[in-house]
Amino acid sequence: MNLAKLFIYAGLGLLGLGLLLFLTNKLGIHLGRLPGDIVIKKGNSTLYFPVMTCILLSLLLSALIWIFRK
Repeated sequence: MNLAKLFIYAGLGLLGLGLLLFLTNKLGIHLGRLPGDIVIKKGNSTLYFPVMTCILLSLLLSALIWIFRK
């Protein structure tokens, strides 16, 4: 695959991700703040681990890859 096609596909992927984030925010679904995401606050420190967000994105990307490979 040449470099131009790689940049085009990467740009389309980023555009799709941006549209997905925009639409989910309009629907009231905030990726990164789903139930199941772990947030631990102690003093001035915060540990954030987005468990459910990672699982949801993994399932979505796996489905997209499976669809486009067929």
